[in-house]
Amino acid sequence: QVQLVESGGGLVQAGVSLRLSCAASGGTFRTYTMGWFRQAPGKEREFVAVINWSGSNKYYADSLRGRFTISRDNAKKTVYLEMNALKPEDTAVYYCAADTSSRLQPQKTYEYEYWGQGTQVTVSS
Repeated sequence: QVQLVESGGGLVQAGVSLRLSCAASGGTFRTYTMGWFRQAPGKEREFVAVINWSGSNKYYADSLRGRFTISRDNAKKTVYLEMNALKPEDTAVYYCAADTSSRLQPQKTYEYEYWGQGTQVTVSS
């Protein structure tokens, strides 16, 4: 069983940066594709970014490319999401997820087997 715990969210002003972390336990983290999703109030959960097992392949939602950066440290069993120039529309609960099937750049929620509980990011204007 894989457990994922996000941290690093909070209330920030527009324009600042924030780094989210997702720590994994159980399973074999180094073999998993890891993704970040977010869900704003009243909206569906949407794809943010994905990184393959080694960190050599990354993919981002078109609207976020250039502002957000995904990375991972397999030794620490942690995946990160660096968010820059935050905007009020980035306000959401951010979730990390693990795909144990080695899919190429999974972007759908059903492609991920394990999920964290989420961390709230609120960006004020």
